[in-house]
Amino acid sequence: MVGRDFFLQSNVTTIARDLLGKHLVSRMDGEFTSGIICETEAYAGVTDRASHAFGGRRTARTEVMYATGGIAYVYLCYGVHSLFNVVTNAEGIPHAVLIRGIIPLEGKEIMLRRAGKEKVTKGFATGPGKVSKLLGIHYSHSGLILSDHPGKGKNSVIWIEDHGRVITPDMILQGPRIGVDYAGEDALLPYRFTVPGLTLQTR
Repeated sequence: MVGRDFFLQSNVTTIARDLLGKHLVSRMDGEFTSGIICETEAYAGVTDRASHAFGGRRTARTEVMYATGGIAYVYLCYGVHSLFNVVTNAEGIPHAVLIRGIIPLEGKEIMLRRAGKEKVTKGFATGPGKVSKLLGIHYSHSGLILSDHPGKGKNSVIWIEDHGRVITPDMILQGPRIGVDYAGEDALLPYRFTVPGLTLQTR
């Protein structure tokens, strides 16, 4: 179980890298699903033009980003896809990490049913909309605490586990984020992190 202290680190890119290899787990209506995090993007709050909180912007949707790190920020994209983010840093500093890809682990048959697919194929769990759909994460889950003990408490439907998988720097590819052209020069920031070797696993 990843505790709250992990999410309170001040460097959002460090957290985005350190989330790689950890397990994102959900328990929705008694159904467990999980996957290894293999792709993340960091969003650095008020100074980052790609962030929903750039310039100190606060709305009913983004207010959760200003809370103490360790909670979910899930927003609806294009009125269709729920995108799951981890809020980080101290209260009042709206940093967040978007989970862009996982390697399916537990509950593959549940994921296949949710996706309307017959088998796990390449790219099955690549893309933030797919991640949320496969794990049953909905924008209504925004604000849930991610560090609750699994299975205990009303918030314990999404959490992150550390199984000791070692991801070394040479395994990580770092580059610009996807779909943030509106952010001008900040669109070029190397805030996307992937572990290509993990994408070949379907265990």
